Amino acid sequence: MVHPTMTLLSACTKGGVATVAKINATGALKQRLISFGLMKGAEVKILECGMTKSTFEIKIGNVSIALRREEAELIEVSNVH
Repeated sequence: MVHPTMTLLSACTKGGVATVAKINATGALKQRLISFGLMKGAEVKILECGMTKSTFEIKIGNVSIALRREEAELIEVSNVH
């Protein structure tokens, strides 16, 4: 469940910046996201999102990665601007 002051990464729009609050993934996916620097407290910038929001390109530090909507829905963010 998403906390009232948080939203899902999948709800963010292009050009937005947010802080990772929680990653709800488990196992290999969670480890992969952490290896890219996507962890609690990390600042994320949304570089691109597909027209149907099926894919997202995000930047964490100097790393850019692409996420599927299903993966972006597992990441709670706060301080969205």
